[in-house]
Amino acid sequence: MDDPLTMESELTSTLIGNSQGLYLDLSRERTQFTAIFYADFAFTTGRFNGSSFSLFSRFSAADASSTIREMAIVGGRGAFRMATGFALLRVTWSNTIGDAIVEFNVTLYHY
Repeated sequence: MDDPLTMESELTSTLIGNSQGLYLDLSRERTQFTAIFYADFAFTTGRFNGSSFSLFSRFSAADASSTIREMAIVGGRGAFRMATGFALLRVTWSNTIGDAIVEFNVTLYHY
C-alpha cells in the first residue's frame, strides 16, 4: 500500500503525510483468511514533519465480525522514537475490488 494520510476520511481532506506498508496472506485455507499487516505513517507537514510511527499486527477474518479492529504500534522515528501504543481501525468505505478508506484512531506513547 502507498496511500495519502489525511486529517479526515474524505479524499479532499488536508494531506498531512503518507502511509506505506504491506500485508501478507498467511493462510493455506482460503476460507480462513489471516494476514500480517505492517504500515508506516510518515508526517510531511506540521508539528510532526519528518517523524513516523509503525504499526505491525496480525489480521484475521475472524475479526470481521467486529467493526473496529485493534493493532499494535511497535516503534517510530523522529518525534515518535521508541513509540508504543495501539490503533483502532474502522473501515468507512470499501468496494468489491479491494479499495478502502480506513479511519485510524491512534493512542501513542513516545519519549
